[in-house]
Amino acid sequence: MKRKILLGLLLLFLIYCGWFIYQSLAFHTFKQENIQTYPDEIKGVYHLHSTLSDGHKPPEKIVRIAADNDLDFIILTDHGNPNFESIATRGWRHGVLMLAGSELSVNRGHLVGIGFDTPEYKFSQNAEESASQIARLNGISIIAHPYSRVSWTWGDLFIYSGIEIMNASSSVRRDFASLIPYLPAYIIRPDLFLIRMLDSPSKNLKKWDKLNRKHTVYAYFSADSHFYYGPMFRLFRIHILIKAPLPKEFDAARNIVYEALKKGSFYNAIDSAAEAEGFRFFGISGENKIDMGQSSRFDPSITLHVQAPFPFKKVIHLIRNGEIVSESEQDYLFFRVKSPGVYRIEVFLKGRTPLKKEIPWIVSNPIFLR
Repeated sequence: MKRKILLGLLLLFLIYCGWFIYQSLAFHTFKQENIQTYPDEIKGVYHLHSTLSDGHKPPEKIVRIAADNDLDFIILTDHGNPNFESIATRGWRHGVLMLAGSELSVNRGHLVGIGFDTPEYKFSQNAEESASQIARLNGISIIAHPYSRVSWTWGDLFIYSGIEIMNASSSVRRDFASLIPYLPAYIIRPDLFLIRMLDSPSKNLKKWDKLNRKHTVYAYFSADSHFYYGPMFRLFRIHILIKAPLPKEFDAARNIVYEALKKGSFYNAIDSAAEAEGFRFFGISGENKIDMGQSSRFDPSITLHVQAPFPFKKVIHLIRNGEIVSESEQDYLFFRVKSPGVYRIEVFLKGRTPLKKEIPWIVSNPIFLR
């Protein structure tokens, strides 16, 4: 009897090993054949912690890992009000533009400030006052992981620039037991493990859509990385659209990145699931172009254009005020608007991927037709 139990356990183990090997070998990042170089697009990672707060590597090692992963920029957000030591590390390093802000502990939760001129004082621990201080210093305030353990308490006054839609540290699937079979992938195939770890951001997206009916709020995919930097750098990326390649002068390059973020001229993607370069979302009104992140007066002649020129299966969702109004499985989507609203794009992968079907691969910032 004992021998039969042992043989049964051995058989189950061998079946599991076969399943795991199959899952590991079958997983791959969808690639673009002969991927183009887009001089008007750069990619980077936002929300990182180093040994200057509670991260596991110093900034110099983090930026080396970023260079190894072909990133154009990274944004450190070490804890502090602000973290002056972390801010002092900014500059070009190994061909990567290293920027730095701070993750602030305020009365409503955690607030990330980036792009601000270095203050001569500490920021307030009152959320609204801190956001105002950041704005006066030409910075951007972003609500971090609004529904995590350190959740955000929403007030009547909303004066923030952005909100984290997905956060790698707080997007862990609630049915964690289902992740147990994938635990060996944490070491062997970390990209596979991180993708399987993700849960649907539906609550965050619903809140974002609600906020955008009254405000202009931009969305961020947040690595919130304290360790495991390489796989995190391949998971959540921000793709920024710029007019020309970044200059080598640090202040000029820094200003270009932050001005694009302030205008919402960027989209978010899970790049370890599929290469996202080349996605575009814009509007046309007569001879005028309405870029992603911009506001425009509603005009029934406006057409919205989505370009998703990818050789793998996907579906594009055009969303107005939180509701799908058009979709396409082609490389392009055209839509003539019929009413004002906040229009944005979600793109989902359709092929064989470990990304759950309800998790968007690409999330654009909106076009606001008021």
